[in-house]
Amino acid sequence: MTHEDDKMPFLSHMEELRDRLIRSFVAVGIGFSIAYGFKEKLFEILIRPLVSVMGKGDTLIFTSLPEAFFTYLKVAFLTGIMVASPVILYQFWMFVAPGLYQKEKKFLLPIVFLSTLFFVGGSLFGYFIVFPYGFKFFLGFANENIQALPSMKEYLSFASKLLIAFGVVFELPLVLTALARMGVVSVGFLKQNRKYALLIFFIGAAIITPPDVVTQIMMALPLMLLYEISIIGARLFGKKPPAEADGGDAFETMTEPEKKAENE
Repeated sequence: MTHEDDKMPFLSHMEELRDRLIRSFVAVGIGFSIAYGFKEKLFEILIRPLVSVMGKGDTLIFTSLPEAFFTYLKVAFLTGIMVASPVILYQFWMFVAPGLYQKEKKFLLPIVFLSTLFFVGGSLFGYFIVFPYGFKFFLGFANENIQALPSMKEYLSFASKLLIAFGVVFELPLVLTALARMGVVSVGFLKQNRKYALLIFFIGAAIITPPDVVTQIMMALPLMLLYEISIIGARLFGKKPPAEADGGDAFETMTEPEKKAENE
């Protein structure tokens, strides 16, 4: 086999990657084109939690001439990515599928579906539950001498970052279940370190959410529930200890702290 023949598989792989990226970009472009026709309505939906807690007659502003145009452009682009996400995920699946074992392939599509579901659920939780309380807290600093004049650009940046943050943290059950599947963590380990996880959740909530107790609790409580769901996922799909896999007594292979946590 010649040196040129050795390069062919790699070149073919890169060509397939290029084709799938082009299809993904085309899907995003189509989604963007559709979303741009509704850009004002989409932005109106995005700012609804803020408008609902603003005073009567208050509104958003833009401080530079092209700010409104570029804000609408960004809103349409982000919406286009969301609309095209099924196509993007499908292209990703078709690209990586040839390199997976058959038993791994059957898990990938459910993981992609569940990760999308958890991400969207986290973003919706932030939009409908956290945003109204958080914005009300921030606007509470206004008084007769200080007036809140949020700009379109600043709001879009702030809101999109928070929505993405909530979507990402809601992926916790999938991450911990995957780690348990790889044998990195166990059910006993997760139970034993529950109190440390709760502390991390409240610290993380204090960093991500607006700095008031109500929104911090509203962020931490779902994470506590997701952590318990992670333990269930680790129990169902986690890697079994060798003794248990062979039909032996896996409980004897645990350390004393893990035994105690398992019995809780």
